[in-house]
Amino acid sequence: MALSAGIALVNVALLIALLTIYARIYKSTRAVLTVGLMFFAGMLMLHNIIAVYAYFAMEPLYAVALLPYFVVVHITEFAGIAVLL
Repeated sequence: MALSAGIALVNVALLIALLTIYARIYKSTRAVLTVGLMFFAGMLMLHNIIAVYAYFAMEPLYAVALLPYFVVVHITEFAGIAVLL
């Protein structure tokens, strides 16, 4: 559970960097596509923040067999975000 939460927090950090880059691009170009990218990054960040909260708030409710799947989900998100960054 801690590993999943840690990876999710790294994802949040990467998404903050991505949002900063997108905001700079939008400021200089006013391209509408960048607004969509910022919305997408914001929703991914919200997902990761909620996931971290849920991991700690509802930890006793999760079956141990689910934990590797949570890790894989966050690692694949990390890979996607890293490619975008």
